[in-house]
Amino acid sequence: MKYILVLACTCLLFTACQGPTERLEGYEVHGIDVSHHQAEINWDTIAVQEIDFVFMKATEGLELVDKRFAYNWGATKKVGMKRGAYHFFHPTLSAIWQAKNFINTVDLDYGDLPPVLDFEVTNRASEELVLSRLQEWLTLVEQHYHIKPIIYTNQKLYQKYIVGNFDKYPIWMARYNTLEPNMPQQWDFWQYGNRGQVRGIAGDVDLNVFSGGYLELEEMCLSPKAALSGL
Repeated sequence: MKYILVLACTCLLFTACQGPTERLEGYEVHGIDVSHHQAEINWDTIAVQEIDFVFMKATEGLELVDKRFAYNWGATKKVGMKRGAYHFFHPTLSAIWQAKNFINTVDLDYGDLPPVLDFEVTNRASEELVLSRLQEWLTLVEQHYHIKPIIYTNQKLYQKYIVGNFDKYPIWMARYNTLEPNMPQQWDFWQYGNRGQVRGIAGDVDLNVFSGGYLELEEMCLSPKAALSGL
């Protein structure tokens, strides 16, 4: 009987983990993030739902460009969605060339969200190398766009590499939970689940919230004032 009870609880837990991500209430600004994994997206359908922003994969490593980026970037602009682009970072590869890959691919317009450094792997690089290349990418990209990039990461990597080293950068935290990320600084974006269901996307999609209101989101975006201050 004890074995059956444990098995039943395990099955219920597994089922719960595999269930769809429910939209979190209590937040003013909601968003999604996408890549080629979502395949063809109907952005006209997305735009009429309560989705305030979208981040999309642009590049990875030295040369890879997401095959859906060009379409997604143009389509979201056309429908008037608040958009941002991210680079999947590999610490064992040249930060200079990774920055160039992103810069050569992404043209930011005024009103776009800051560029994002997606930091979720270390590839077994030393802590010193990880930190130095993170800083190099962030510096080069900030110098180019005249806006401070956002760092996307998870709580484990945040605690080891980000806190105390990159505290001045906006943070987009991945924590698949209904409890907010536990961290010493205020998170800016929170990716709380990866099995969201949204009309216009034929599969699962990551769901996110912003810590502030829509006006605060606008203030974070690229503006002529921010660009001029960097000259």
